[in-house]
Amino acid sequence: MPAENPSLSPRPVEESFQLDEWPFYWITRVASLYLERLEVELKRVGLDVPRWRVLMSLHGNDSGSVSEIAEHAIVKLPTMTKIIQRMVADGLLISRTSATDGRVTEAVLTEDGRNARARAWEIAHRIYAEAFADIPPDETRRLNDTLSRIFWKL
Repeated sequence: MPAENPSLSPRPVEESFQLDEWPFYWITRVASLYLERLEVELKRVGLDVPRWRVLMSLHGNDSGSVSEIAEHAIVKLPTMTKIIQRMVADGLLISRTSATDGRVTEAVLTEDGRNARARAWEIAHRIYAEAFADIPPDETRRLNDTLSRIFWKL
């Protein structure tokens, strides 16, 4: 049986609740600030956060199924389909039926899409480097591990 976390009571008492001791408060604030900053920076190169999510979901690959991209980007499939359609119209992607499964639609980066991904990565990495400048790599790995474990429990 896993050891209990002494900082968590079985049922938090409202009177003792401290907002700044609630991890989801910080997770939400950090994610919100990151996305606000990212939106401003991406706008300068003609991108936005939804397009960035698609481009980063395809990092390491130049193609992926629309449903996989939606899952990684944490976007509902109908919304992701519309984002993909806009990116096709922008010339960043092409859309095609999977060669192995005719029920699957794939998004494939064009040369312009690869260039946009490189610009988006440069921006995201710069913000990341600033945010984590004073955080040792082992702490970052522990943070990622902790967040991953929480994710899989929810």
